[in-house]
Amino acid sequence: MTVAVTLLDYGSGNLRSAQRALERVGAEVTISADFAAACNADGLVVPGVGAFAACMAGLNRVRGPAMIGRRLAGGRPVLGICVGHQVLFETGVEHGVESAGCGEWPGTVELLQAKVLPHVGWNTVEAPAETQMFRGLADEHFYFVHSYAAHRLDLVTDGRTRAPTVSWTTHEQDTFVAAVENGPLWATQFHPEKSGDAGAALLSNWVGQL
Repeated sequence: MTVAVTLLDYGSGNLRSAQRALERVGAEVTISADFAAACNADGLVVPGVGAFAACMAGLNRVRGPAMIGRRLAGGRPVLGICVGHQVLFETGVEHGVESAGCGEWPGTVELLQAKVLPHVGWNTVEAPAETQMFRGLADEHFYFVHSYAAHRLDLVTDGRTRAPTVSWTTHEQDTFVAAVENGPLWATQFHPEKSGDAGAALLSNWVGQL
């Protein structure tokens, strides 16, 4: 059965490379900012490159937070990539300026504590044993390009819902959130579409559960 994925076009993101990567693992991809298309697809991918505030401005123009919220309220999968991962947090701080995010998770995206920035290149990810995102991907490397990240995710559940599965990585001495699985909401700080076979396997894990 063909899986329909909408790749959200809000003015930020490597749309064509993400499209090719998703098609490689069997998804039928539509690039669109249409609200109905984004809400009704089997899966929604929110990409993102550049500044947190600029990405949020673009998302707000196409009602992106409302799209994401409506999908999650119905248990419909969403995948955020790079800044598309960052904007899911409450707040982003860049150059001393604080911007509101989508607020799906508590926490702040802030500058990495490292001498060499941006963090560019291949890095391993420390994933919990119960992960679905990294199923079959022990000791693989993924491609990162960023200077900002979330350093914690303290989401308190009510006991009836499962706490998010958080995966981590380290640049120099700074450990930060590399990926999150939170029910239908998945997100990666790294770029799976640029991460070769390992990234393709991760995207296949996501598409396989749509």
